[in-house]
Amino acid sequence: MTWFLHRIGPRDAQKLRERVAAELTTTFAGQYTAEITLAEALSPPVIAAYNKRATGEKYLIAPNRG
Repeated sequence: MTWFLHRIGPRDAQKLRERVAAELTTTFAGQYTAEITLAEALSPPVIAAYNKRATGEKYLIAPNRG
């Protein structure tokens, strides 16, 4: 992506950044099955849950939490 941003120039790159910032809660919003800490990510039951790789199930690892 860096090469693309460089290629389109600073003005257009800024427009893209502004679009993403404006649409963080709509177009670019993410939905997660669960938010887990790094310690929880190492727990066997949690590993089994996120290792399923089921459609529509995403886990967000929040390293600052916990």
